[in-house]
Amino acid sequence: MASDRLLRWILASLFIPAGLHATQRPVGRAFATRSETIAPDAMACTSHPLATQAALDVMKAGGSAVDAAIAANACLGLMEPTGSGIGGDLFAIVWDPATRKLHGLNASGRSPHALSADELQKRGLTRMPSHGPLPVTVPGAVDGWSALHGRFGRVPMATNLAPAIAYARDGFPLSGVIAEAWERNVAVLARWPNVKELWAPGGRAPRKGERFRNPQLAATLEKIASGGRDAFYRGDIAKTICAFIREQGGFLGERDFSEHASEWVDPISTGYRGYDVWELPPNGQGLSVLQMLNVLEGYDLRAMGFGTPATMHAFIEAKKLAFEDRARLYADPEFSKTPIAELNSKDYAAKRRALIRPDRAADRYDPGIPALRTSDTVYLCVADERGMMVSLIQSNYRGMGSGMVPPGLGFGLHDRGEAFDLVPGRPNSYAPHKRPFHTIIPAFVTFEGKPLMAFGVMGGDMQPQGQVQVLVNWIDHGMDLQEAGDAPRIYHTGSSEPDGAVMTDGGTVNLEAGFAPESIRDLQKLGHKLGAASIGAFGGYQAVMWDRTNRVWIGASESRKDGMAAGY
Repeated sequence: MASDRLLRWILASLFIPAGLHATQRPVGRAFATRSETIAPDAMACTSHPLATQAALDVMKAGGSAVDAAIAANACLGLMEPTGSGIGGDLFAIVWDPATRKLHGLNASGRSPHALSADELQKRGLTRMPSHGPLPVTVPGAVDGWSALHGRFGRVPMATNLAPAIAYARDGFPLSGVIAEAWERNVAVLARWPNVKELWAPGGRAPRKGERFRNPQLAATLEKIASGGRDAFYRGDIAKTICAFIREQGGFLGERDFSEHASEWVDPISTGYRGYDVWELPPNGQGLSVLQMLNVLEGYDLRAMGFGTPATMHAFIEAKKLAFEDRARLYADPEFSKTPIAELNSKDYAAKRRALIRPDRAADRYDPGIPALRTSDTVYLCVADERGMMVSLIQSNYRGMGSGMVPPGLGFGLHDRGEAFDLVPGRPNSYAPHKRPFHTIIPAFVTFEGKPLMAFGVMGGDMQPQGQVQVLVNWIDHGMDLQEAGDAPRIYHTGSSEPDGAVMTDGGTVNLEAGFAPESIRDLQKLGHKLGAASIGAFGGYQAVMWDRTNRVWIGASESRKDGMAAGY
């Protein structure tokens, strides 16, 4: 009798009357997810809860969304050095309600004047190393803060940096995902000077829940707060960095720092089913998002369904096509003119789409336009009560970066120069005072000419793949903002890379848990080779959207990271 009552209770609990589904389970998907965050006046979405709170505090104190983004970014450089920090670069897209325009900022740094391609060839290098002094380019993040603040800031820079300075001096507890990545990064970089002293005090990396302090970084941020960007690029900080890099056998000099400047750029866009998707032009990879969307627009993905073999196959092949062009044509526009208009056209997408066989995965595609001759990351988004929206991404590259930790400053330097191509004569080939190909890409969506969504996905070459999947989930498959990021993802590896590596075997399709077994089986029948990537390889997503009907902000922060979306 007891077992009968238990069975009846289970069956009753599983029955949800029609029309009550949304009330009973507001995020009713087969995969793990949660509700969107909704707030009336402002929203901040970052990969760390304390950074999100810092952003909200700055806005409550009168700061703009840009001020709040800087505050959050500074906190993330302290709390998530596994993906960000003032030793790295920055890109941003800002919707300014005053001008009713999108403004793009490229705050990426250039290679050393003193390092030539001949010197790299003399050393017998066929690829730039991942670590050490050679891949270090000028870090652009601090100048990026200065450019953003000078144009859109409403409170002093000292106000924006105060939360990070306080947490650096007094300490903060490590969260789980970051703690795991911290330990892995320290193990990889431990052979380099100052790494263990800074990030593994006491002989090991800090663990989840333990409080970590970085008084060196607090002092550095205080200098920036009082002296502005010149304190970083023209003062003792630059001298310390350059002296250390030279000691390690590198080439960065004080001239490289003093000449550095961010660049305001016009975002580029394509239409996708009535929405306009915006990215920044090369030297970043945002154009590949637009190319993939242009190809996918020719498929009825809504009818094909989420997670079906046909939908997955179309996405993977579209990615392969875009990445072949990415590898050969994206580069610093001061050295090579990427044919953006042609690559981003619907006619070009139709020609490329025709190469996709519905019944077979391709081993390789050639670039659609002949190659020209030359003449870990954090993402955050913020919106304020005035309607300003910021899409900002910032990174060290490869987690904690190059392993180069200048003494006494409290941060490490990135290794973006690794992305240079060492084959002469290509758009992304190494040259002095040149910006390398970049993976970090902020994104934005407008609808009918009005701002709708700031969003991004962290994670190297996963970023364009993740952005496209989020948009397809939201636009084609009807998922809400949170679900669109939490849905299981595809990560394809092996397409041709900007450093010269070429795909010849179709690459590898890595799938997160959550796809149906029969879809995985049928994908293999199409000739796709399956692999197993780590959880961190699938990226990290944040988004903030304006609900013009209800006049509220909607935020999302996915569960792959430690982050949080919050507002007021």
